Amino acid sequence: MSFIRTPALMLVAAACAATPAWSVEPEAVLGTWRTPVKRGVVAIQRCGASICGRIIGSDNIRTNPDLRDLNNKDRSKRGRRLKGLQILGGFSRDGGRWSGGTVYNPEDGGTYRGTITPLDRNRLKLKGCIIWPLCKTQTWTRIN
Repeated sequence: MSFIRTPALMLVAAACAATPAWSVEPEAVLGTWRTPVKRGVVAIQRCGASICGRIIGSDNIRTNPDLRDLNNKDRSKRGRRLKGLQILGGFSRDGGRWSGGTVYNPEDGGTYRGTITPLDRNRLKLKGCIIWPLCKTQTWTRIN
């Protein structure tokens, strides 16, 4: 029996070989993640049908565990402790990602529309936008 080698067939075979056997499910975002800013640590978990994320550590929190949300644009919230503060919420599953939620940035006190996309089992892409195309994207790395 002979194997027919056509360029198109070889391209399909190469593409299949390059694709991982597993696909990244949206639930791959659950866990503990390192952010690229100030060695932040965020725990993402299920919150009903959605997901939410809380700050559990950072360089600044290690220096001052009682650090407060001083940059919040809402003056009434500036007394909140950063450790344990929910910064991700309201997301809906959208195919292979989570969208329609909000991302709170304690560095500038702003809340942004966000999407969270698992890149693989150990990395996720978090995108926050004031309005499109004014967006910022970060890659977070799994800790455990």
